[in-house]
Amino acid sequence: MTSSRTPVREKAKYFCKHLKKENPDYNYLRELFRHIRKNLNIVIKSAKENKLPYIPTEEEINKYYNTVWESRNMKHIVIIKTLLYTGVRVSELVNIKISDINLDNCQIKVVQGKGKKDRIVPFPNAFKETLAVHIENIKKNDAKYLFESSWKKAYSDRGIRKILMKYTKAAGIDHSISPHTLRHSCATHLLEASGDLRAVQEFLGHEDISTTQIYTNMDFEHLNKVYKNSHPRA
Repeated sequence: MTSSRTPVREKAKYFCKHLKKENPDYNYLRELFRHIRKNLNIVIKSAKENKLPYIPTEEEINKYYNTVWESRNMKHIVIIKTLLYTGVRVSELVNIKISDINLDNCQIKVVQGKGKKDRIVPFPNAFKETLAVHIENIKKNDAKYLFESSWKKAYSDRGIRKILMKYTKAAGIDHSISPHTLRHSCATHLLEASGDLRAVQEFLGHEDISTTQIYTNMDFEHLNKVYKNSHPRA
């Protein structure tokens, strides 16, 4: 039978009384309790392991991109390229306005992204011409957003997902190629190429760097090949 425990608040006061003269900081306390756990043989049970995101194989990316290209649907091609090159979330993609595009500097301003924060994301110079042609075409219809439906309204998240799913099925790929899948591909390529976790965090708009750190567990050499093969002009 387990003996009764001292109330946590009372025990905390006991520790504070003895630790106050040590003037401890966070790192000191963290190490202290790490040793306490070790001495008491306390095993920490992880609530849930971070599941590594699915990254398409080189073959899947090639099949998918070729299927999109063969459609000759300029709008869909630009949608896929924008997701791959910028890594924006689908909720951010549908809210990009023409006025948010800076073709001269190859930048897109993401307004009110996740956490209601703005950020600037770059895109390759090789994508500038394609994007410029798309913008000129939609300006003829007085478009406001970078991607609008036939009703002259911004696409919904669901609308973009349906487009991507259509090409997943057409390409005969078992795994779903979703907007977030393309975001993962972009993120892993950037981290492998730069090795700068903080810069990739800012690029993706992650509030917590631990979210970005999940990509450090990926096979970067393989993923880099996947990304390059998905963009012949990258």
